[in-house]
Amino acid sequence: MFGLSICEYPGCQKPALFVPGAAEFPEYGGVFCFRHTPDAEFWAGKIIRFILNNEKIVGINVSGLEFKNLDLSGKRFYGCSFQNCSFTDVTAEKIRVRLSVFDFAGFTDCRFNNADMHFASFAGARIKQTSFVGSDLFHSNFSGITTERSTFNDSDLYNSRFIRAELTDTSIVNCNITNTNFLGLIQRNVSFKSSNTKEAIFSESMEKKR
Repeated sequence: MFGLSICEYPGCQKPALFVPGAAEFPEYGGVFCFRHTPDAEFWAGKIIRFILNNEKIVGINVSGLEFKNLDLSGKRFYGCSFQNCSFTDVTAEKIRVRLSVFDFAGFTDCRFNNADMHFASFAGARIKQTSFVGSDLFHSNFSGITTERSTFNDSDLYNSRFIRAELTDTSIVNCNITNTNFLGLIQRNVSFKSSNTKEAIFSESMEKKR
């Protein structure tokens, strides 16, 4: 799993950046968070190049970085942390993710189609105009997310959680939602057409609406 060191800047409690096995990052690895890293933008560029140049990425903690106009298709991430990161116009077709954290991250105009994600956490993430079409999103945590004009169509959301999520203009059409937890869901113009809603977990008020 990713490193859990806390930033050494006085008073900061954010996780420190950590890129294991990358010899080019000894200056700050596990010392400061992105905000307090000297020459942060310079190092952010090096981290992004490291990701682009490797197909398999294990155990990195890059909380707070911004990913923009990138193609991460086919990348494999294991035990990584992208908490509070920003993803804008990112294509990540057929990406594989295991035991990784995207809590409170922001996604705008992104494409995660045909993704293979197990045990991933997106708690509190903000998802706008983003597609997860045809994806396997097993045992994952989407609790507290907010979505706008996004789609999970034709995906397998088996045993995932959308507890207290707020979904707007969002499509969950033709999905497997067996044992998927939607308790406390707030929805506006959300479609579950052709999904097996009887196998999912909804609040009583939601059951009546459906």
